[in-house]
Amino acid sequence: MGVHMKKILIVLLPISLFVFSCEEEQGTIPPKVTIISHISGQSVYEIVTITVTTQDDEEISKVEFFIDDSLVLTDTESPYEYEWNTTQYENDSEHTVKVISYDNSENSTESQPIILRVDNTLSIPTPSVLYPITYDEGFQISWSQNNDDDFQTYKLYESLSENMYDDTLIYETNDKTDTTYLKTIKDIKYYKIVVEDSWGYQSISNIEFGDYYVELWGVVYSVRNTTELNLYNNDVTGPIPVEIGNLTNLTYLNIFNNDLIGSIPSEIGNLTNLTYLNLSENGLTGLIPMEIGNLTNLEELNLKDNQLTGSIPTEILNLTNLTYLSLHTNNLSGEIPTDLENLSKLEWFFLNDNNLTGSIPPETWNLTNLERLSLSGNQLTGFISPEIGNLTNLDRLYLSNNQLTGSIPPEIGNLTKLEFLYLSNNQFTGEISDNICDLNIEFINSGYDWDYFNIFNNQLCPPYPSCIEDYVGEQDTSNCD
Repeated sequence: MGVHMKKILIVLLPISLFVFSCEEEQGTIPPKVTIISHISGQSVYEIVTITVTTQDDEEISKVEFFIDDSLVLTDTESPYEYEWNTTQYENDSEHTVKVISYDNSENSTESQPIILRVDNTLSIPTPSVLYPITYDEGFQISWSQNNDDDFQTYKLYESLSENMYDDTLIYETNDKTDTTYLKTIKDIKYYKIVVEDSWGYQSISNIEFGDYYVELWGVVYSVRNTTELNLYNNDVTGPIPVEIGNLTNLTYLNIFNNDLIGSIPSEIGNLTNLTYLNLSENGLTGLIPMEIGNLTNLEELNLKDNQLTGSIPTEILNLTNLTYLSLHTNNLSGEIPTDLENLSKLEWFFLNDNNLTGSIPPETWNLTNLERLSLSGNQLTGFISPEIGNLTNLDRLYLSNNQLTGSIPPEIGNLTKLEFLYLSNNQFTGEISDNICDLNIEFINSGYDWDYFNIFNNQLCPPYPSCIEDYVGEQDTSNCD
C-alpha cells in the first residue's frame, strides 16, 4: 500500500467512525413505557383493562403484556391495552404485571412492574359516561352519577393527544353530586374522567374525539351517534330547543302528539340528512321557517294539527324528494305556492283546514304521482282545470268547503282509481257529465255510503247522471235553465 493511500485512510477513518456512531445513536434510543391504568398494590376484579403509554423517536412496533412473566398479548396498534380476565385467578392472589415496548429498530424497554391483587368479592365503581354539551360560550362537560357507595373522587383530565399523553388535571372533586364542569372556550381537546373508590380502584372513561352531546328535554344525545329521535306520544312539553340543530346526523325525527309550544326554530334547517320529520299534533305557533327548504333529503314532512300562521314558504318547493306533505289544520294563509312541479314525487298532499286563498295552482294537475289530494276547508276560488284528468293515480280527492266555481270537468271520469270524492259546499255550476259514472267510488258499485261521495250544497243542475241522481243532495238550481 502506498504512502498516499495510507494518508487517505487515516483521514477517512475518523469520518467513517463518526458517521457510524451517529447512525448507531439514532437507532438505539429505547422507547419510554409506563402502565397508566393502575398503581402497584391495587385490588382488581372481573375484567380489568391494562393500559400503557409508550413513546419513541421512531414508531412503536409492538407492546407485549406479561402476567407473572407469561406473555399474554402482543399488541401492535395504539391504544395499547390488554383486557385481563381476573376471574380465572384465585381471590387474594397477587400477580406481577409488566409490559415491554419495542420500536421499529427492535430496541425495547421493560416497564416498571406493578403488583395487583385479585379480589372478585369487591364491587367496582361503574365507569361514568362523559357528556360534553355545547352552549353559547363553549361547552359543559358532565358525567353520569352511577358509582357505588365507596366513591372517593372524580378527576377530569384534558390533553391535546388522543392517547392522553401529557394530560393535565383540570378538575377534581370528592363531592359525589358534583358532576359538571364548565368550559368557556371552544378549543378542541381530548378528555377523560377518572373515578376512584376508597379501595384505590380507578375507572376511566374517555370522550371520543369529534363527538359531543346536546341536551333536549332533560335527555342528552350524542351528536355523532344519534340518527333517529322518536319521541312520539312521549309527554314532551315546552319549546323545541335550538340545540336540536346540532344533531346533524339525524335521518328520522318524530315528536308527534306531544305538548310542544313556541315556534319551529330555524336551526331545524341544519338537519340536512333528515328523510322524515313529524311535528304534528302539538301547539306550535309562528311561521314555518324558510330554512326548512334546506332539508332536501326529506321524503315525509308532517306539521299538521298545530297553530302555525303565515304563508307556506316558497322554499318548501326545494324538497324535491317529498312523497308526503301534510300542513293541514293550522292557521296558514296566503296562496298555495306555484311551481309545484318541483314536487313531482308527491303522493299525499294535504293543505286542508287552513285559511288559504287564491286559486288552485295549475301545476297541481301535473303531479301525476298523487294518490291523495286534500285542499278542503280553505277559501280557495277559481275552477277545477280539465287537466285534473292527468291525476290517474288519485284515489282520494277532497275539495269541499271552499269557494270554487265553474263546472265539474268531465275529465274527472279519467280518475278510475278514485274511491273518495268530496266537492260539497262550493259554488260549482252546470251539469255533471256521465263520465262521473266511470269512477271506482264505492257507492257506484255496491250501494251508497256518505263517507265516499259528497257533492252537496253547490249549484249543480239536473238532469244528473243516473249513477248519482239519488245522491246529489241539496243543490241551488235557481240559475238552472
